Amino acid sequence: MLFSFNELKDKEVIDKQTGSRIGYVDDVVMNFDGRGIESIVVFGRPRAFGILGREDDLVIDFCDIDLIGEDTILVSLTNSRICTKEKRFELKNLLK
Repeated sequence: MLFSFNELKDKEVIDKQTGSRIGYVDDVVMNFDGRGIESIVVFGRPRAFGILGREDDLVIDFCDIDLIGEDTILVSLTNSRICTKEKRFELKNLLK
């Protein structure tokens, strides 16, 4: 199944174990050596309407994605990592 960046961006990410809503796909980390997508990134939620910044980004490895459906992406957050603001410069925003 093939997806464009715009189609991935519109999908909601949900933790399969807890059923909680994580957010929407905001960025994709790709490997251009033939492996394709390495991980998806969900930006942290804004604090105080963005005045106080936002929480750290969540980077979800592609192996942690269980299902990509029509409207949602089901993930297991066992190996996912938090991307702190210092590491955020490494991620190129490919979806805009």
